Order: sequence, then C-alpha cells, then structure tokens
Amino acid sequence: MSLGFCLCMTEGILLFSADGSPFCFKSRKGKIRVHWILQALMLLSAATGLGFMVASKNVSGRPHLASWHSILGVATLAATALQAICGVCLLFPKLLGISSVPRLRLYHATCGLVAYLLATITVVAAMFTDWFQAAVKGATWYGFLLLPLFPALVVMNQITNSFLPKKKLTT
Repeated sequence: MSLGFCLCMTEGILLFSADGSPFCFKSRKGKIRVHWILQALMLLSAATGLGFMVASKNVSGRPHLASWHSILGVATLAATALQAICGVCLLFPKLLGISSVPRLRLYHATCGLVAYLLATITVVAAMFTDWFQAAVKGATWYGFLLLPLFPALVVMNQITNSFLPKKKLTT
C-alpha cells in the first residue's frame, strides 16, 4: 500500500507539472490517461493491501482499527475512493450530464490534495507502529520519517499554484 500511495499517487499528480515528471512531453490527453492508469494502480495496491491486512488480523485474532494508523488508513481509503469517483465523473462529463467541468476539476484537485495529505499522514503514522519501530531503528528511522514529507510539500505546492487564483500585484 505504501508503494502504491507514495509512488503511483505521487507520480500520478506530479505528471501534470511542467518540469516535474518524465511524462512531461505528452499531450494533456496523454497525461490524463497516464494519471488514470497510475491512480488505478494505486487503488489496486490499496485494495490488495487492505485484503492482506484484514486476512492477517483475522488469522492472528488481533482487533481491527486498534491504532491511529489503521483509523487514518480507513479515512484515507474512503477519501481516495470518493476521489476516484470524482475522477470518473471528469472522464465522462457528457455521459453523466455534468455541466460545470471547470468547477468539478477544481473540486477534484482540492479533494485530491486532501486525499494525498491524508495518505502522507497515514504513511507517517505507520512509522510509529510497534512493528515498524522494531524493524527500523536509529538514524534510518528518521530518514524514513522525512521521506514522505518532501513529496507532499512538492505536490501541495503544485496543486495550490495550479488551482488557486493568481493575485495581481499593484504598485
């Protein structure tokens, strides 16, 4: 799940930046298609990971939703699923009778940012679980802690610069 969220979701968002993606040479339509594929891969990895976690908890007899990481994870999965539905609406606006595509695109970007930040917080919360702290120690733990934060700042900057209205400076 971490790889799906940290790699596929991040690249799926960053490919729309002018210079932040290896897919920057593609047309907008091509970028949308690659975005859709990467986000679908992320959803597939999330569903697979969720299935393995539920099965593991059931086999071991441990309780579900017993940590902040798991609670945040459920919220992240819900936000991501809603975001995917919004994305599908953007793919087929005429078929679904959507009249205000620019507004829906703004909502999609804003909700996507919320889902991405929730995913980042969930990944960071995972680093405070007993399992992760037993597996990774010392300076390496701090490296892993900082690792998801930099892409989150880059994604947040890209989305806010792309969708927030530009203020004109008057002198």
